[in-house]
Amino acid sequence: MKQIGRILKLFVPLISFTILSGMLCAQHSTLKGRVTEKVTGESLPGVNIIADTNTGGTTDKDGFFEMPLREGKYLLRFKYIGYKDHEVEIHVDGKETLIMNIALSPLSIELNAAVVTASRYQQRLSDVTVSMEVIPAAFIESVNTRYLDQTISMVQGVDIIDGQANIRGGSGYTYGAGSRVLVLMDGLPILSGGVGDVKWNALPVENIKNIEIIKGASSALYGSSALNGVINLISASPGIAPSTKVELSAGIYMKPGREEMAWFWDHNPLLGNFKFSHLRKAGQFDVMLGGNVFYDEGYREENDMRSIRLDAGFRFNPKNADRLTLGLNSNFQIQSFTDFLIWKDADSGAYMQNPQAITPMHGVRLNIDPHLACYDKTGGKHSLKTRYYRVSNEFDDNPDKNNTADQYYGEYQYQIKFFKHLNLSAGAVMSYTKGTTQLYGNHYGSTQALYAQLDHMFFNRLSFSLGLRWERYTLDKSDDESRPVFRTGINYKAAKLTFFRASYGQGYRYPSMAEKYTSTDLGGLKIFPNENLKPETGWSAEIGVKQGFVFNEWSGFVDVAGFWMEYDNMIEFVFDVYVPPNQTAGIDDLGFKSLNTGKARINGAELTINLNGTIGQFLTAFTGGYTYMNPLDLSNDNSGTDQILKYRYRHSAKGDIALTYKLWDAGINAQYRSFIERIDPAFEEAIFGQYFFPGLKQYRQENNQGAILFDLRLGWQISPSSKISFHVNNLFNKEYMGRPGDIHAPRNFIVRYLLKIS
Repeated sequence: MKQIGRILKLFVPLISFTILSGMLCAQHSTLKGRVTEKVTGESLPGVNIIADTNTGGTTDKDGFFEMPLREGKYLLRFKYIGYKDHEVEIHVDGKETLIMNIALSPLSIELNAAVVTASRYQQRLSDVTVSMEVIPAAFIESVNTRYLDQTISMVQGVDIIDGQANIRGGSGYTYGAGSRVLVLMDGLPILSGGVGDVKWNALPVENIKNIEIIKGASSALYGSSALNGVINLISASPGIAPSTKVELSAGIYMKPGREEMAWFWDHNPLLGNFKFSHLRKAGQFDVMLGGNVFYDEGYREENDMRSIRLDAGFRFNPKNADRLTLGLNSNFQIQSFTDFLIWKDADSGAYMQNPQAITPMHGVRLNIDPHLACYDKTGGKHSLKTRYYRVSNEFDDNPDKNNTADQYYGEYQYQIKFFKHLNLSAGAVMSYTKGTTQLYGNHYGSTQALYAQLDHMFFNRLSFSLGLRWERYTLDKSDDESRPVFRTGINYKAAKLTFFRASYGQGYRYPSMAEKYTSTDLGGLKIFPNENLKPETGWSAEIGVKQGFVFNEWSGFVDVAGFWMEYDNMIEFVFDVYVPPNQTAGIDDLGFKSLNTGKARINGAELTINLNGTIGQFLTAFTGGYTYMNPLDLSNDNSGTDQILKYRYRHSAKGDIALTYKLWDAGINAQYRSFIERIDPAFEEAIFGQYFFPGLKQYRQENNQGAILFDLRLGWQISPSSKISFHVNNLFNKEYMGRPGDIHAPRNFIVRYLLKIS
C-alpha cells in the first residue's frame, strides 16, 4: 500500500500538469453563422445548436450564432420545434474562423409560422382557435403588388369588391361607406374616421413583413367593424445588416375583347410605379423608410390616378433602459384622381360614365403613430399605441362634396404569462373622431372600451381562449350605445400534425358618419341620409381541422372548416324609391339609402390547401382552395334568388402555383367567383333602372356564368441583387364585372425591375 501511495504521489502531479498543459495549449476556432427557414428565407431565433455533450448554443433574435470550438471533429445538430433536425459534420483546425449558414426545412409549411393577431401575443399558427391566413412578404413581392387589396383578394374566402373587404360572404357592397372587416396597421385601426373605409393605395406595400387575416367575428379583441373579421398589416423591421430595395415598373393596357368599349382611346393607356424601402439599425435606433410614386392613365375615360406617398418609422432602445422601447411610425400620401361610379351603358359606353358624375378629386392621407413598450420585473409587458389619422378630400368642380375627418386613437395593453402556459392580454381603448364636411355635415364621435382575453395551453395539446369586451360609442351626444361581447375557442392537437378547432365569437358594428348623414347627388343619382340607422350585431361560429403532412421532399397542410354567421339589424345600402310623405314619386326620389334590413344568415364550408416541395429540379409552392357560401336574407319572405343576400358569391375557388429553377421563377394565379345572383331590384327596373343603369339587366342575363381569371408572372434573377420580371394580368382578356356598372380592366402587361442591396 505504501508503494502504491508513493506511485500516486509521483504521477498525480504529473498527470495534472499534463491535463492543464493540454487545456492551455489546445487551440480554439470560432464558429459563426445564421439559421434561416428554407422556404421563406426568414431568420429563426432560438434554434438549439448541439456540438457535443458539453458544447452548444442558440441563435439570437435575428437567427445569428457564434460559439468557440476546440480542434477536432464534430457532428453539429440544429434543432427547432416544428422543423426537421439538421446534422452536419465539420472539422475544426483550431486556427481559422468557420462561417456556416443553415436553412431548416419546416415539418409542415406554415403550421409553425408565428402569428400575433388571433390573441394579441405571439403563438404558432397551428395553435390558434380560429381560421387564419398569413400572406408572407415574399408572396406580396412576387405578384407585383401595387395595392394591398389586390393581393389580399387572392386569399381563399376573402373578396374585395371595389375596395370593400368581405370574408366568407359576410359583407356585400355599400359604395365605399362602412366596413364589417376591420383593417389594422401594426394592430391599430386604419379605417377612415368619417366614412369607415380603407384607403388601400395609401398603405405602405413596400415595407410589409406579412399580412394576417382572421376569418370570423373578432369584436371581443378589436371592437366595432371586426364583425366579419380582421386584416392586420405588419410592418417589416431591420435586421443586423442594412437593407435597401428599389423597384421600377411600367405597364400598358391592351384593348378589351369588344373593341367598341375603348373607341375613345387615342393610345393604349400606360401605368408606372416607383417604390423604395430602406431598413437599418443605427446604434440604439431602428430606422424604416419607404415611399411610392404611382401613375395610371386608366383604362376608363376620366379615371386616371396620380399618387405620391412617403412612410417612415423609428424605434429607440435606450442603453440604460433595455426593457423600454420608444417608437414613431408615420405615413403621408397626396393623390389626385377621378373616381368611376357607373357606366354610361353596357356597350360603347361601358368604360365611360355620365359627365355629371365625373368628379376630379385631390386627397391627403396622414397618420402619425407614437408608441412605447416596456417590461416590468415580473415579465409583464406594458404597451401604449396611439394614432392621429387624417383623411381629406377636395373636389375641384363640386366643393359641396369636400370632406375631412380627423381621428385620435389610443390603446393601453398589458400582457403577462402565468405558469408557463397561461397568457393574459388586457387593455383599454379611447378614440375620438371629428368630421368636418360639406358632404355629410359636421359630426363627432367617441369610443371607450375595456377588454381582456385569457389563453391557456393544457397538457401541451389543448389550447383554450376566452375573451370579453365592453365598448361604449357616442355620436353627437344624441346616439349613445354600449354593449358587452365575448368570444371563446379551443384547439386540440390530436396527433403530431393534426389539429381540431372550434370557436364562437360575437360582433357588432356602429354605422359610420357617412352612412347616417350623407346627402348628395352623383350625376343625378341621389344618396339619402338615414339618421335613424342603428348598429348591427351578430355572431359567428366555426369548426375545423388542419392536417399537416410530410412526404419525402413535400410538406404542407389541408384545412377544412364549416362556418355559420348570423346578423341582426344588418345594414345594407339599398337602391330604391324614397318618397317624402304626402308626395308623388319622381325621378328625384330614386337613389341609395343605408337601411337596417333585419336578420341575415351566412353558412358554408371552406377547403384550403398549402403545399411545398420539389418536382424534379423545380422548387414548387402551391396555395389554393374552395369556399361555398349560403347567404340568406331572413327578413325576406320570398324564396329562391330573392332570398339571397345582395352582392354575394355562392362559390369561390382560388389557386396560385410558383415554380423556381436556378435563376428563373414563374407563377400563375387563378381566381373563380360565381355569378352574383342578386343585386338591388331597382337596378333592373324597366323605367328608373334603365334610366340610371342602361343595359344592366340584359348584360347580367347574357353574362351569368361567373368568371375565372388568370394572371401570369415570369422572373429572372440577373444577379444576387437584381431581378427583372414580366407580369400579365387578366391573361385571357376576360370581360367581367364586380359591382353593377363596373367592368374591370382588360389584359395588361407590366415589366418590373427590382434591386436589393444588403
